[in-house]
Amino acid sequence: MSEESEIQAEVEALRERFSDTKALYREVCALLFFRYGITPTASKLYQHVRKGSMSAPAEALAKFWEELRGKARVEIDHPDLPDALKQAAGQAVSVLWTQATELAREELAVLRVEARSEAQSAQTDLQEALQRSTVLETQIESAQTKVTELEVRVQALAAELEQERRAHAASTARGEALSRQVDELKVEQSKSRQHFSAELEKGRAAIDEAASRAADAERRALRDIDRERTARAQVEKQLEQLRSRLAEADRDHHSKLLEANAAQTRLIADLENARASEVESARVNQLQGIELQQALQAVAQHKAEADTLRALVAQFQPSPRPARKKKLADGH
Repeated sequence: MSEESEIQAEVEALRERFSDTKALYREVCALLFFRYGITPTASKLYQHVRKGSMSAPAEALAKFWEELRGKARVEIDHPDLPDALKQAAGQAVSVLWTQATELAREELAVLRVEARSEAQSAQTDLQEALQRSTVLETQIESAQTKVTELEVRVQALAAELEQERRAHAASTARGEALSRQVDELKVEQSKSRQHFSAELEKGRAAIDEAASRAADAERRALRDIDRERTARAQVEKQLEQLRSRLAEADRDHHSKLLEANAAQTRLIADLENARASEVESARVNQLQGIELQQALQAVAQHKAEADTLRALVAQFQPSPRPARKKKLADGH
């Protein structure tokens, strides 16, 4: 801060203390002369105070110098001292006053320099303090942001905790309900076991009865199987007879075919020999047709007999053997 700024700041402080314009100018004169060692002038006073007309600072300045000279003049009044000595003593005291004033001004100047140095140092400390304050404010803002985040997190955790508590309460309720259901199921299981035991006994009795019936049925089935075996043996005997007859019929049929082929061969030979005359050829053709028709009739008859025999053989083929009934219970 410069000297002019300091002077203006102190003038503003005096303005608040003294509302009277003359008194304010008089205090400003004393401030400039005694504190800052500046010889006050009317223009300088008005420059700092800026109150009233230009005559106000001039009047205040004249009165200030008059008071200052009155204070600086020292009168030695003693009845035994001559006037010359009184004047000399007064001048000496005045000189001492002036020297003391100058010395005080010099000391004041030194003190002012020291005060300015201290003020600059204080200003530097203030700047550093402001910087530290800015850093601290930044840290405080960051901390406040973190605190806000933590508060939000705490609220979220509180909500989650409340939700977990509700879920735990619901789980506890479900667990109690399940415990009641388990107890009920145990009672029902006990009843079911008793009922199952009773039903098992009934089932065992039914199985024993069914096993007895199955044994009877198996005995009857064995008797039926024996009868079937006997009937099967008879059928197989009849089938063997039919097979013999079929083989014989096949042999007859084959011989008849051979005879028919031989007759056809003879007819062809006769046809070749009888081609010389038309009458003989017609007769031969007639004979050939008759013999061929007889041979075909014989073949058809033997074929019908063979088909009949085959149908009988197929009819007497043994039917598939029925599967034995499955036993109703293990160990029976």
